[in-house]
Amino acid sequence: MELKKHYTNLKNITKATCTLEADGVGNEELAMVGNKLAQVVKIIGKEVTLQVFGGTEGIFTDTKTVFLGKAPTLKVGEELAGRFFNAYGEPIDNGPAPMGNEVEIGGPTVNPVRRKQPFQLIATGIAGIDLNNTLVAGQKIPFFADPDQPYNEVMATVALRAKADKIILGGMGLTNDDYLFFKHLFEDQGVLDKIICFINTTENPPVERLLIPDMSLTAAEYFAVEKNENVLVLLTDMTLYADALSIVSNRMDQIPSKDSMPGSLYSDLAKIYEKAAQFPNGGSITIIAVTTLSEGDITHAIPDNTGYITEGQLFLRKDSDVGKVIVDPFRSLSRLKQLVIGKQTRKDHPQVMNAAIRLFADAANAKTKLENGFDLTEYDQRALNFAKDYSENILAVDVNLDNETMLDKTWELFSKFFKEEELGIKQEFTSKYLKQ
Repeated sequence: MELKKHYTNLKNITKATCTLEADGVGNEELAMVGNKLAQVVKIIGKEVTLQVFGGTEGIFTDTKTVFLGKAPTLKVGEELAGRFFNAYGEPIDNGPAPMGNEVEIGGPTVNPVRRKQPFQLIATGIAGIDLNNTLVAGQKIPFFADPDQPYNEVMATVALRAKADKIILGGMGLTNDDYLFFKHLFEDQGVLDKIICFINTTENPPVERLLIPDMSLTAAEYFAVEKNENVLVLLTDMTLYADALSIVSNRMDQIPSKDSMPGSLYSDLAKIYEKAAQFPNGGSITIIAVTTLSEGDITHAIPDNTGYITEGQLFLRKDSDVGKVIVDPFRSLSRLKQLVIGKQTRKDHPQVMNAAIRLFADAANAKTKLENGFDLTEYDQRALNFAKDYSENILAVDVNLDNETMLDKTWELFSKFFKEEELGIKQEFTSKYLKQ
C-alpha cells in the first residue's frame, strides 16, 4: 500500500482557499485538509492552491494535509436511479452507497465528430414553451427568471411532463423547502425510478456547488452513452454556481472581470453546457438550467455569457394583465425549434406560432398607445383582448396541454378575435382550422 505524503506548512489561508508547497500534485486532485475535503485549483511551480469545500474555519498553518491522488469521482450504474446525493455523490436519502464503475467527474466534452444534429422533439407540456420555443433533445437552454418567480416549480413541471428516459436534477443553493418540494413531488408522482438528484442546500458550504453540475453530467453521460437513453439534466441555480466561482477566484486574489465574476466565467459555463449532445447511437443529453437575474438585469455577466453559449433562452416574467408568470414570447428563443416544428408537430405549427406572436406584438403596441393617451382602434381593442386570453390560456407556465390541443386552442383564440385576412396564415390551414 502506497504511503501518502503529509504536509503541515499551510499559508495564505482565506475563507475558501489555502496554499502550500508540495511535489507530484495534479490539477483538480483531491486532498484532505484536516478533516475537510479540498481540491487543487492552481499550481505554480511547487506552490499549490486548494479550494476547501467546507470552508477553512478551524484550519491552521500546521493542519495536516494529505493528497488523495485522484480527482472527484462518481460511481455510475443503474443503482443511481431514484436516489438523492450530495455534492460528493454520497447518499442523503438514507439509502446504501451505490455500486458501479468509478468515473472521474468533469471530463472533456464530447468530440463534435461523435455528435449528431439534434432532431428529436422534447414536449414539456408547458404550452408557452412547446408552441413558441419548442425544445429538441441534445439542446442546451436556460430559464432566465427573477429570484421571486416560481422557476423551481416550472423545472419540476418539466421533469414530470418531459418525455425522457432519465431526469437528473442538479440543485445548487436550494433552500430546505425547495429540496423537500422536489423530493416529495417526485415521490408522490411515482416517477422516482427515472429521477436522480444531486443536491447542495443553503446549509451546505457554497463552494460545494461547484461539484454539482459535473456530478449531474457524469451520471447523464453514463445513461446517454452507455445505455443510449435520452437524459434531461435540470440545473438550478447557475447564478449561485457562478457566485461560488467568484468566491474562490476572489480568495485567490485573481483580478475580477465584469460584475465581480472571474475572467474564466465563459469557459467555466461552456464546459458545462457543451456536454449537451445528440449521440449517433440514439442517446442524448439535454440541459435546461435556471439563471436568476439581479433586478431583471439580462446584461449581467452571468446571463450575458450564458446567452453566447446556449441555443436560446426561456424568459419568465409576471404578466400584470393576468397576474400569472408567463414564458415571454418576445424575449424567449429556441434556436433549434425549426428542426422539429411542422415536421414532428402538426404542419400548421410554424404559421400558428408566427401569427400568435405578431398579434401579441400588436397588442403590446396598442397598450403603449393607451398608456400615452392615444385613442385605440377597434382592432387595437381586439388585439388587447386576444393578448389577455393568449397569456391566460397558452403562455402561462401552469398551462398543461399536449401539442394538438395547444394548437387547437390557439386557433380558437384566432377565431374569437380576428378575421381570416388579419391572421396572415396560408388558406390551406385557415380553411381547415379557423371556425368563423
